[in-house]
Amino acid sequence: RKDSGMLSYKEHLPVSQVVVGDLDRPGSEAKVSVGPVRCQGDRNYWNAASFVTSSSHLHFSTFQGETSADISFYFKTSASDGVFLENLGNTDFIKLELKSATEVSFSFDVGNGPVEIVVRSPNPLNDDQWHRVNAERNVKQASLQVDQLPLEVRKAPTEGHTRLELYSQLYVGAAGDQRGFLGCIRSLRMNGVTLDLEERAKVTPGVKPGCSGHCTSYGMYCANGGKCVEKYNGYSCDCSKTAYDGPFCIKDVGAFFEEGMWLRYNFHSPGTSVKDLVSRTLLSSADPEITAPDLNLNKEELSFSFSTTKSPCVLLYVSSYTPDFMAVLVNPNGNLQIRYNLGGTKEPYNIDIDHRNMANGQPHTVNVTRNGRDIILQLDHYPPTSYSLPATSDIQFNSPKALFLGKVIEIGKIDQDIYKYSTPGFTGCLSRVQFNQIAPLKAALRPTNASSHVHIQGELVESNCGASPLTIPPMSAATDPWHLDSASADFPYNGQAIGDGVNRNSAIIGGVIAVVIFTILCTLVFLIRYMFRHKGTYHTNEAKGAESAESADAAIMNNDPNFTETIDESKKEWLI
Repeated sequence: RKDSGMLSYKEHLPVSQVVVGDLDRPGSEAKVSVGPVRCQGDRNYWNAASFVTSSSHLHFSTFQGETSADISFYFKTSASDGVFLENLGNTDFIKLELKSATEVSFSFDVGNGPVEIVVRSPNPLNDDQWHRVNAERNVKQASLQVDQLPLEVRKAPTEGHTRLELYSQLYVGAAGDQRGFLGCIRSLRMNGVTLDLEERAKVTPGVKPGCSGHCTSYGMYCANGGKCVEKYNGYSCDCSKTAYDGPFCIKDVGAFFEEGMWLRYNFHSPGTSVKDLVSRTLLSSADPEITAPDLNLNKEELSFSFSTTKSPCVLLYVSSYTPDFMAVLVNPNGNLQIRYNLGGTKEPYNIDIDHRNMANGQPHTVNVTRNGRDIILQLDHYPPTSYSLPATSDIQFNSPKALFLGKVIEIGKIDQDIYKYSTPGFTGCLSRVQFNQIAPLKAALRPTNASSHVHIQGELVESNCGASPLTIPPMSAATDPWHLDSASADFPYNGQAIGDGVNRNSAIIGGVIAVVIFTILCTLVFLIRYMFRHKGTYHTNEAKGAESAESADAAIMNNDPNFTETIDESKKEWLI
């Protein structure tokens, strides 16, 4: 949508040379103006379609490539396999597919038997990035190339059939009962003709024009570094490179450590020599620069959660084949300490968090990031704090060996404080521990490829103790405004004046407002009673003397003389 920058090479400019001739005449001159740069491109280059279901496919007319076939396209996916395209004949066929996360296959049959060419990539091709495929076939040879990987070539037999005879429609995506491609394909050119994927996708169920998938809309729900993976009719979150679990990588993986328990994670597999570590990426993080090609780390990313009521203790310790080490511990006062020893200094470099008691039984989160000499520490919900290693300190963590949780059981010389704090062992909960891309607790509690690197002493019991919400402790007496000092004799303020008078003024203003509101309410009550004092009264035409009459009939008779006759007539009885 937006592109900007400086064009610094004239070869990239739309005008690379201006030649002006006939300059020998007196008074001659030339003036050249270059207007604004307009970006233009091939619309077909971004002609794309998204395949979102297992049966998603587009169909086109039969591919006419009897003696020559030139196919190129770009694809982007997070699925591990799928058919890009296929066209069938009676026995002949041509097909391009993603066989695995690292393999692209080009296969065909012109009557001499199936031929398959496979390009294997050292890196996964299902990384949700664009990759280019170029497949060619003629009567002499066939070739396949993916991105800038080496070209794979297969010579055609000197004798036999040479014509590719196809009869069915060309299917882009799923074909028959095969597993179709899941992801995006764009700029599909076959023998120089670009197929209009977008227009065909507009009228085809299961295919959308343009490039959009489930991960485009819902990938943000894969939390804590989880990778979104496209699935048929949905998506999933790959949590394998995180310390979390669950559908969205938000479930803590933690365990409760009893006193004397410990866990060791070896950075190399059992039986692997130190030199073999050069080719491993266990210590690499998401940042490609955080790798250990020379068994040295210039950067570390550490995060975990813990809760304990006992101090001192060692929470985490990273040893090495050299005197270098890194440790996170709780000192006897309950304060957190980060300790680095990378060489170049007489004493280890310590980061002390003295103003908070971390052995209070509540869960605490620790995040430590080191980049060279710079260290950033974040504790719980407090803002990150920056620190720096001394100028004389080395900035490389040399030859890391193992990571310990709960207790340090290491051969060789160990820092005296580390040894002293580690003697009783850690008691409490550790959760979501991650060092670069290593999750030692998850490797111990979940069967993964890294489980062989873990050694446990004691019974490790999984617990969700790290998922408990962080509670705010009661305020201390010094900061609690309602705290009453026991030495005070009288309540509320022991006869002493309030320093700034703010609380007293607030009380007076509140009292005045309450009195005014009460007065207004009373006035309204009296007004309402006065206005509706006649409500509910009524008048009757009662006979006079009704008050002294014995009954209502007697009152009427006394008041109406004609009523007597009526009564007399009514007293007559008739027998029928």
